[in-house]
Amino acid sequence: MSTADRVRAAELLAAIQGIRAVDHHAHACPPRRPEPAEAERPDPLGRTPFPYPIRLRPTNPEYAEAWQALYGYAHVDMTVAFAREALRAKHRLMQQMGTEFPSWVLDQAGIETMLVCMASVGPGLDGPRFLWVPYADGLLHPFAGSQGTVQAPGEEPGPLRTGATLEEYIEAAVRAQLQRWKGAGAVAVKFGIAYRRPLDVTSVPTARAGAIYAAGRRGEEPGAAGNRALEDYLFRATAQEAGTLGLAVHIHTGTGSEPYFHIGGSDPLLLEPFLNDEALRGTRFVLLHGGWPFARQAGVMLQKPNVYLDFSAQTFLRSTRALSQVLEEWLAWYPEKVLFGSDAYSEDTPLANWEEKVWLATRTAREALALALTRMIEDGQVTRARAEELARLVLRENALRLYGLEVH
Repeated sequence: MSTADRVRAAELLAAIQGIRAVDHHAHACPPRRPEPAEAERPDPLGRTPFPYPIRLRPTNPEYAEAWQALYGYAHVDMTVAFAREALRAKHRLMQQMGTEFPSWVLDQAGIETMLVCMASVGPGLDGPRFLWVPYADGLLHPFAGSQGTVQAPGEEPGPLRTGATLEEYIEAAVRAQLQRWKGAGAVAVKFGIAYRRPLDVTSVPTARAGAIYAAGRRGEEPGAAGNRALEDYLFRATAQEAGTLGLAVHIHTGTGSEPYFHIGGSDPLLLEPFLNDEALRGTRFVLLHGGWPFARQAGVMLQKPNVYLDFSAQTFLRSTRALSQVLEEWLAWYPEKVLFGSDAYSEDTPLANWEEKVWLATRTAREALALALTRMIEDGQVTRARAEELARLVLRENALRLYGLEVH
């Protein structure tokens, strides 16, 4: 890259840094007031439940940059003593700000609005800064014991109410629950079925699904094949009902959050027959995480008018350069349907929790966009003005239009 090209790239990144983003998918935690003893733990960096990819490890030096930006961290290295300083500074802010702390974190990351995927939300995570996306997998399992042994993170148990018939169940449990969620402010629902089985959702005749449901009502165990067939039928029915109510449907695609996740079963192409269903043309689907490592397969799904992608999780699972290559392909295909997301979440890593992850993920997204768009400018695919327009689409305007929010 020539000196002139470097200057243009830096100017483009500076413009991108000024865009107030919409984080399409994250798992922010409710505000709390930590006890003083929490900062004195012997391992202030915390620990992960299994060996994580490099950028997610709490020892990743990029997190020190987040501490500098968020908490005024005055060091470069991450010794235990210095990390404890950062944790104390973080806890002081949490104590001082109370319910305003999550919104303050968004401000530091340059985020205007975050879609937060949680079982429920409360003070500090309410509108207009936070929009709610509840988990809907429980609607697919009307009977106790039919969910198997693996559940998606945050997934709720199946509903307690059942109808006398499958049609009554869809009316009394599925439709009614979706209406309650929408009334409480939900803008979408999320499914994590890839944590239980492959994404090859089949088309199940109503008569067969009804018979399986009736057997379950009688207390009969339908077996693995019957449970899966009923789940497939209810997945379609729930997605159709969500579309009728104007709720988008988020689907986990790509690798999961535990080491023995069935990666091969999360390929977005497995969803193609489901997404081609004429009855679902009125439902807007978002393939979360862009299907990585099947990002190219996910990208071609943008050809379907009601399918969108976000690149959440790729913002910390992949390097900035690798993410830029994914974005370059997608932006040359259907840029109006690509969404930024962080997938920021919390665990026992107090200085690499959702707050630090969202800061790091947002920076990565902006830098990856700048790299991708600079290459597109150099190749003559877009003008400088169009590049900035595309960045605005990805970082905020695509999400605002998808959810019918004000675009400005």
